[in-house]
Amino acid sequence: MHRPPLDAEQLRRSLTESRELSFFSHIAVVESTGSTNADLIARAGEADADRAVLLAETQEQGRGRHARTWVSPPRAQIAMSVLVRLPGIEPAALGWLPLLTGVAVVDALRATAGVDANLKWPNDVLIDGRKVAGILAEVASGGGAPAIVVGIGLNVGLTEAELPVPHATSLTLAGAKVTDRTELVRSLLTEFARRFTAWRNAGWATTDLIGVYRDRCATLGAPVRAELPGGQTLEGIANDVDSAGRLCIGEHVVSAADVTHLRADY
Repeated sequence: MHRPPLDAEQLRRSLTESRELSFFSHIAVVESTGSTNADLIARAGEADADRAVLLAETQEQGRGRHARTWVSPPRAQIAMSVLVRLPGIEPAALGWLPLLTGVAVVDALRATAGVDANLKWPNDVLIDGRKVAGILAEVASGGGAPAIVVGIGLNVGLTEAELPVPHATSLTLAGAKVTDRTELVRSLLTEFARRFTAWRNAGWATTDLIGVYRDRCATLGAPVRAELPGGQTLEGIANDVDSAGRLCIGEHVVSAADVTHLRADY
């Protein structure tokens, strides 16, 4: 199966040709690496690391939440990480960065790929209830201001047989109108830069971001099962996210959990 490479030169030109993409300091594309997140974390102390973007045509040790690992055929996904510094932010607000990234991914896929994407709390991206993208944010040390590396893994050209789990999907399988990975990367980065800049200009306030997130989160209003750390399970209606980005299920507030959307007659 022919899968064209990312156009690294076009992406680098975008830094000077696009006002939105000038937000980023540089973009690098490598053929293979263990983890794009790990590579950028290792560079966090470098002077030019802020707003750096790293993409890999394939990852050998891609990581998700709870240290889960995954692999993908070369050039079938977008495996991308961004390092950003957040000077002056309150530690409690840092948890909104992966949620903001989820909003950016949803908006990019709706606008560019023409798919009806939405979010499952906290930041899984779904199409027709099947996961098409995941996001992992990790704290990096070095360089003064808080630094976070945000990784995005987006299934683009995977076939049904190549999906990592049965409840996953890809843009190709979802009938996306655009599956060119270079164009998708440009769209993802544009939406991320726009959302991040607005958040930074608002002094890291989440008032506007909360409303935007609620509009795109399919978990809200749905019956869910939350598997909590320690093995506990909670079921109920997910009715809101609070100012810290935590999920409200009935009278309970959840900050970390694996959430499953249940049928309405659960």
